[in-house]
Amino acid sequence: MNSVSTHKILMIRPSHFGFNSETAESNAFQQADEHSPPQEIALKAVQEFDHMVALLRDVGIEVEVVEDTDSPRKPDAIFPNNWISFHDDGTLVTYPMQAVARRTEVREDLVDQFRSSWGYSRTLHLDQAHPNGPFLEGTGSMILDRIHRIAYACISPRTDPGLFREWADQMGYRPVDFTATDAAGQLIYHTNVMMALGDDYAVICLESIQDPQERQTVVDQLVASGKEVVPISLDQMNRFAGNMLQVLNREGKPFLVMSEQARQSLMPDQVDRLSGYATLLPVPLWTIERIGGGSARCMMAEVFLPS
Repeated sequence: MNSVSTHKILMIRPSHFGFNSETAESNAFQQADEHSPPQEIALKAVQEFDHMVALLRDVGIEVEVVEDTDSPRKPDAIFPNNWISFHDDGTLVTYPMQAVARRTEVREDLVDQFRSSWGYSRTLHLDQAHPNGPFLEGTGSMILDRIHRIAYACISPRTDPGLFREWADQMGYRPVDFTATDAAGQLIYHTNVMMALGDDYAVICLESIQDPQERQTVVDQLVASGKEVVPISLDQMNRFAGNMLQVLNREGKPFLVMSEQARQSLMPDQVDRLSGYATLLPVPLWTIERIGGGSARCMMAEVFLPS
């Protein structure tokens, strides 16, 4: 493999998107909306989802869309990268999630379908091995450098350091963990809201890593693996500027997918630096970000097909 990116992504079209009070306990990005009817919020989320899929397909990115099941109701089904990951060595991994309300997102019918249709020969059911914890929420918890086999993770109630190292050992990755907090001192719930990797660059909120030694370790590792470090501020992180994903189209052209809010937060020099590596593809996700506390990257599970 010569890229951290894939040309194929999985997205789940939500049936009952909405505010999840259970996940909000550890996700400071979520905001309840007591003025809009739940049906209106759900409809806006579907509209944003469909628009994002259309934009991705318009530039030649392959999107596998799966409909969420109507029952049980899953307000966060739109974020599949937390419960499943795909790897080109033929491994498919399912993950244990902290919120009880989210555990029904792990769909065995889809796992069976992907195994048979796409040829995965090995399945790691971490969700079954650890049904009540510790927790590790897929590529929300971990940022993977698939070229250099390095996994980065900020530790939180949703990302257990021991299980992270267990995953890295089973998958053949070198684990790099650290602590990251927001401006209020709360642990950042997922690594993928403060950090994103491309082939030759890393977008990261270094301000969130308070410990100087940990911060330097992360920077040194990124630089040693050939990444240009593009720092973002805490304010930009709060506007989901860390929640980006590089994806390739059918011709192998890289696109950096992000929300419109994230794009608006970037400074001109950051836009110039990132545009040198990939075409920026902003998507309006205002409702999904505000209510769900996740953004563009959270909505895309990368599909790396078996080699």
